[in-house]
Amino acid sequence: MDLKDLRVEIDKVDKLIVELYEKRMDIASQVADYKIANGKKVYDKEREEAKLKAVGDMTHSEFNRVGIEELFSQLMSMSRKLQYQKLAEHGASGRLPFIRIDSLDYANCRVCYQGAEGAYSEIAMKKFFGKDVHSFHVETFRDAMAVLEDGSADYAVLPIENSTAGIVSEIYDLLTEYENYIIGEQIIEIRHCLMGLKGAQLSDIKTVYSHPQSLMQSSKFLSEHGDIKQISMKNNAFAAKKVAEDKDITQGAIGSSLAAEIYGLEVIQEGVNQADSNSTRFIIVTNQKVFLKGAGKISICMEIPHEAGSLYHMMSHFIYNNLNMTKIESRPIEDRNWEYRFFIDFDGNLEDSAVKNALRGLREEAKMLKILGNY
Repeated sequence: MDLKDLRVEIDKVDKLIVELYEKRMDIASQVADYKIANGKKVYDKEREEAKLKAVGDMTHSEFNRVGIEELFSQLMSMSRKLQYQKLAEHGASGRLPFIRIDSLDYANCRVCYQGAEGAYSEIAMKKFFGKDVHSFHVETFRDAMAVLEDGSADYAVLPIENSTAGIVSEIYDLLTEYENYIIGEQIIEIRHCLMGLKGAQLSDIKTVYSHPQSLMQSSKFLSEHGDIKQISMKNNAFAAKKVAEDKDITQGAIGSSLAAEIYGLEVIQEGVNQADSNSTRFIIVTNQKVFLKGAGKISICMEIPHEAGSLYHMMSHFIYNNLNMTKIESRPIEDRNWEYRFFIDFDGNLEDSAVKNALRGLREEAKMLKILGNY
């Protein structure tokens, strides 16, 4: 047979495959009706594993076994998604434990941020809540999460990602540890300056203090002045405060010009971070399961089975429901070697039917799923 005839034969087989697929999905729809009527779960892991082995055993080569198991894995995945959709149509999509609110109470809230006065977190806070916000600062990110949990603050402002240095991994870990949730975000342009005591010149500076990320972001500038010793601090504002208190003209700090102003320091050089477009994304966190009307981004974290294809199948819920995933990060799970927790951002609102459908599927098939916020 020539290529044209072979393609004709393939077309005939494909037609049969389509007919059988539609027949299979019709039966899957009836399965969904039965499960709805009898309160059965959609996902039956043991049944699917047995099915994959059975169809694999029908093949005549290892290559075909792998292919047929992948094909049937997809068929069963589509069947589940149809069943989740039918559950939603019957009002069984499940209520999400988040309450929609129309606005935040800016006038009567207390907000905390990590660091000291002059920190970029303070700048982000005032940008989001306004200059007259009632606020206080704490020493660590964990402290910020803790004061939210005990009710000492209504909101906390925390950095989660920098456009050049990447994620703040500790924040991701704390979001899973504490029952606190993202209600908003604020992006701040980062423009570091080298500051020192009044009258200090660049040639005077022998030691510079700053946060490790700020030192990394300013690595080009610092490499050009290799005789300057670099010392890490928890926060840029703490660095500025130390320089001001030590009154040592050989000490400098890298941070915001606001920090220089607050601690009475002089800006020696502006823009020491090399990136022209350097921004940090801050999240606004609360201890209430609420989301603002019109919120358009959802953050979740999940743990998945430690087996081949798990992440692939989880991602299919976004594809099937036409949801745009904008970010995925992974963090190692403590005390479980080589297992990871995944953090995902995607477009949507918790009241959208497509979002409810995707979350229903993810919740059933993941080992753990937590909605971190809709904002």
